[in-house]
Amino acid sequence: MKITYPVPAETTTVFVVVTERTPTELSSIVPWRMGRPHRRAAMEVLGTPRLELDAFRAARSPWRRMDLDGDEIRGQVRRARHHIVVSSTAPVTAQPEAAQIARAAARGVAEAYHGTIVDPLTRTVLTHCPECPGERQEFRLGDDWLGWASETGEPAACPPGDPAAAGLCSCPGVRSRGLRRFGLPEIMLDGAACAHGLCAVDILLAVADRLLTGHLDWVTGHPDASSRTIGEHLRIGEADFAVFSGSPDLDGEPFRVRLTRDAADRSCLRVGPPDGFGGAVADRPCRTAGLLAA
Repeated sequence: MKITYPVPAETTTVFVVVTERTPTELSSIVPWRMGRPHRRAAMEVLGTPRLELDAFRAARSPWRRMDLDGDEIRGQVRRARHHIVVSSTAPVTAQPEAAQIARAAARGVAEAYHGTIVDPLTRTVLTHCPECPGERQEFRLGDDWLGWASETGEPAACPPGDPAAAGLCSCPGVRSRGLRRFGLPEIMLDGAACAHGLCAVDILLAVADRLLTGHLDWVTGHPDASSRTIGEHLRIGEADFAVFSGSPDLDGEPFRVRLTRDAADRSCLRVGPPDGFGGAVADRPCRTAGLLAA
C-alpha cells in the first residue's frame, strides 16, 4: 500500500519577540547581533521574503491574540509594549536552513531588546538567554522545533476500570506542532498509555525525525513536485517501526500510523494490563498499537 501527501511549494515561519523596549534600528540586528553560523546567510536574504523584520505596538499587533499554551505567556504577550516579528517565507527546498536563519535573527532581536521569543506554530516560548547556546549550524529537530499538544482522557473509562470500554479507551492523544513549517504534515499518537505522556512524545519525536529526514532528502531531488508517495511501512534502524494508512492533508485530514508490535514492545506502551496485573487503573498503560496521525 502507498500513501500520498501534498508538498507545498513554500512555507512560512514566524517568530514573535515581545519586549518592553522601543525597537529602533532593526537592521542592525542582522548580522551584528546574530551568532556566527547564520550571519552571512541572513545578510544575503534580509529584506526579501526569506527574512523580514517588522515592529508593532502590541495594541496594534496582528499577533496580540496568539493561541498559546499557558495563561502566563498569553498575558505577557498582551501586556508587552512592543512585538517584533521575524518572518521567513521560503521554498520547501530551502528548509530547514531558512527556518534556522529566521530563528537565529529572532535570537538576535531578543538579545538586543531583552525580549521573549514566542513560536506561534508550537505555541510555546523559545528558551533564550545571553548565556544560552545560540542557533546551531547543524539542524536537530529536538532543538525546540516541535511543540506537543495533549488531550487527556478519563483513565476510569479505560479497561479494566471499565471492562465494557474495551477498544474505546479514552487515553491521551499527543500531537506534534511544527512539522508544517518544513512542508510535512503533523503527526499524532492517539491512544497513548494513560500514564506515559513523556514516552509518547519520545516515540513521536523518533517518528517525526525519521519522516522529516526522508522528506527533506526527497524534496531536494524533486524540487517541483506537489506531492510525495511513500510506502506504508516506516523503518527505524533495521526494523519496521510503524504502519501508515489514510489520506493526509496539510490542514485537514491526517494519515494514521500504528506502531508495529515489535516497536510497541520496545516502548512503554502496552495492550491493556499485563497478565496478573492488579494495580490501579491510572498506574497501567492503555494499549499498544496507538495511532499516529500525520
